[in-house]
Amino acid sequence: MRFRISIVAVVSALVLAGCANVVPAGKRELMIVANDEKQAWDSTGKVVLSAPGRDTVSIIDIGTDPLAPRIITNLALPNTIAGPPVNLAITPDETLAIVANSLNVINENGVFKQVPDNRLWVIDLTTTPPKLIDTVLVGKQPSGLSINRAGNLALIANRADNSVSVLRITGKKVELIDTVPIGESVAHVRFTPDGKRALAAKFPGHKIAFLNVNGEKVTYSKQDVPAGLWPYNVDVTPDGKLALTADNGNSGASDGHVDTVSVIDLEMSPPRVIDKVVVGDGPEGLTISPTGKMAVAVLLKGSNSAATAPFYNRNASVVALKIEGKKVTRGNEVEVRGLPEGAVFSQDGRYLYVGNFIDQDISILRVDGDQLVNTGKSLQLPGHPAAMRGKLTH
Repeated sequence: MRFRISIVAVVSALVLAGCANVVPAGKRELMIVANDEKQAWDSTGKVVLSAPGRDTVSIIDIGTDPLAPRIITNLALPNTIAGPPVNLAITPDETLAIVANSLNVINENGVFKQVPDNRLWVIDLTTTPPKLIDTVLVGKQPSGLSINRAGNLALIANRADNSVSVLRITGKKVELIDTVPIGESVAHVRFTPDGKRALAAKFPGHKIAFLNVNGEKVTYSKQDVPAGLWPYNVDVTPDGKLALTADNGNSGASDGHVDTVSVIDLEMSPPRVIDKVVVGDGPEGLTISPTGKMAVAVLLKGSNSAATAPFYNRNASVVALKIEGKKVTRGNEVEVRGLPEGAVFSQDGRYLYVGNFIDQDISILRVDGDQLVNTGKSLQLPGHPAAMRGKLTH
């Protein structure tokens, strides 16, 4: 008995001694990242295209250990950085992931060029490992997409078709049921939390269009609000009261000038832009925390521009936005790495994951009150992260 007590005491002491460096094991929580290996930029900022066939989609567990995410599998599936970094999503029950492939690279007379695709990948997340189970044809150049909170309907912005595809989700079956004409190119579409409306970013029109959702019937209300220049992404707070847009400012690239995040009051009738928050050069990625207290804008800051450009930066950054009721204020700015695109909050809102396209990794940031803190930790990826999304929470 005395020997047993001594062993227990020793083990307990060792555990206690190391507990300061141990993160308690959590529940599995998935994030999906699409890696594009066909596009790069040279030192002059010119796009360089290469042969297809090397793209991947990574399924990653960020819940078990938030500071040491684990890649579950890498699927060989085409995808592209062309477009907003929200062309993929995970259903609320983590059963399925859907990924839209916006553009393909083809070889035409010895020259690589981009052409619109129309395919959507459906991935079963319940198998070990996750696997592709279906391909759904939608509109041309499918881009930013959204799944409703009920998990039974998805909307996809078709940039080259000036439309929004409506898809029914039944169990593991995803099917196209309708197409809604918008009349001009849309980059992203986002459901409100109650599922009764959706907001579509009219990228070249500098507006946000409102769609009405009645069951599976989606209609364009012909009601728009003016955002800032080139709105790329739109997100909605968990309480459904506000929407935020990432106003890129230069048609998908940075230019050295400051740009904004527009704040839309969704409780007004009709909805109205009530503020514009200056965030910095080239906001592209945008996401709101599941807590509803913070959003982040991911800035390009010339990190893929010509090295001689006066606004060039080797590394770019993420800006925190504090949300208090309907007031949104700029918080601190944290440096990440080259050409950050997508951003994902953990479901508890304590961590933020940012994909750095040039460096082929993910920066792990911690949320400390209303501040972002770079933990210095990162996750190496098998390719260049073009888009990323976590499980739908609002």
